[in-house]
Amino acid sequence: MTESVQSRLLVRVRIWLVLFIVGLILSGITAFPLEHETGVLNRIFAVAPSAPVAGEPALHGWLRRVHEGIVQTNRDYPFMAYGTDWLAFAHLVIAVVFVGPLLDPVRNKWVLAFGVIACVGVLPLALIAGPIRGIPPYWRLIDCSFGIIGAIPLIICLRYVRQIEASGSSKRQATPVP
Repeated sequence: MTESVQSRLLVRVRIWLVLFIVGLILSGITAFPLEHETGVLNRIFAVAPSAPVAGEPALHGWLRRVHEGIVQTNRDYPFMAYGTDWLAFAHLVIAVVFVGPLLDPVRNKWVLAFGVIACVGVLPLALIAGPIRGIPPYWRLIDCSFGIIGAIPLIICLRYVRQIEASGSSKRQATPVP
């Protein structure tokens, strides 16, 4: 494998990792303003504010229930939002961990493998905890999709890293990020 092919593979890895890191950051940031976000969703989907409307889609009832639950919890038990603050923080910290593979994907391929394992772990969590917590089946599938979608760029990166390793370039440092 030529040096230019290795460089192109490194660029591809870094592009996928930047997309993954941005996704983690967005997931983290959006875990803070849940009350506002669910209110916006209710307005976008024209969900009736208080009582179910005959014939409305199940999604409307779910969005209303979630928003009402968040509003009431924030009003009566504001300390509960601290849990989602930590969820947001965890996403941001995990995003920082992926800076290692961004700088040197060959040396830090274990982070990519860890990320794939974490993404796969989303599925049993959503499918086991979802019914226990009363999450509708369609919403559990949405949650599962985050694990599947998150794993795709990491698997692609691992494939590229293996190609780089197979070329014998794993003995040298990755090209520095400009």
